[in-house]
Amino acid sequence: MEQRQFDFKKKKRVVVKIGSSSLNYEETGNLNFTKLEHLVRELCNLRNRGIDVCLVSSGAISVGRQTLGLSERPSDISTKQACASVGQARLMMIYQKLFAEYNQVAGQVLMTKNTMVNPVSRENAKNTFEELFRLGAIPIVNENDTVSTYEMQFGDNDTLSAIVASLIGADLLILLSDIDGLFTDDPHKNPAAKLIEVVERMDSEIYGMAKSSTGSDVGTGGMSTKLTAAKIATLSGADMIIANGADVCILHHIFDDSFKGTIFAADRRETFRIEDFILETIG
Repeated sequence: MEQRQFDFKKKKRVVVKIGSSSLNYEETGNLNFTKLEHLVRELCNLRNRGIDVCLVSSGAISVGRQTLGLSERPSDISTKQACASVGQARLMMIYQKLFAEYNQVAGQVLMTKNTMVNPVSRENAKNTFEELFRLGAIPIVNENDTVSTYEMQFGDNDTLSAIVASLIGADLLILLSDIDGLFTDDPHKNPAAKLIEVVERMDSEIYGMAKSSTGSDVGTGGMSTKLTAAKIATLSGADMIIANGADVCILHHIFDDSFKGTIFAADRRETFRIEDFILETIG
């Protein structure tokens, strides 16, 4: 199977995840407002196509850390949660302002593990997403870091974005990262590593390619978390893409023409239940 065989123009509901390392300047850790504005414009254009769009955005801890004047990423949970408390409010304020410039409404959704494993909370969350989409709004999702530490442990919202895609029945998940996709080896260490353009099915060979390391001090997600996200998304019936978020304009290239990245083909399993997966893997 080749990338050109996928027609993403037909997608109806898309989750886009962007990591901290794609939102911040590497040199300072500060937000890159130019990139943020371009990201918002790309998402608004997808909405103008008639596609339901959901953004899963990392960056709350990093923004809070800068706001509070901390020079390095905190290591203890309580300080991380304090940074998230400050950063989440400021990050959402920035998003609201940018989306308003394109006459688009954004809504905030903060989730925890219990949101998904509790049947009532899960149904309420799903209904909230559906109503936001019906009203034409763009949900912006993050884990509720002030009361939950799962995102801190499980990697830069990669897993969360796939959980959201499963919950809302998205047919495409796009992970914008600091790497072009899945390689045969770590491209930072092995220049001969080759990009895998299409993964038709998740198997032991693919999982064996996971690298737990990440090249950024503002992000927490390595390839391992992205492959976990791919498993969740594909078994839930969504295609998933890993692409480089250095230029967020790659979003319209995904829908309009060719792009560089890895596509994981949907492989829906009727027996797959996201709440069971969470309990078995996250605990």
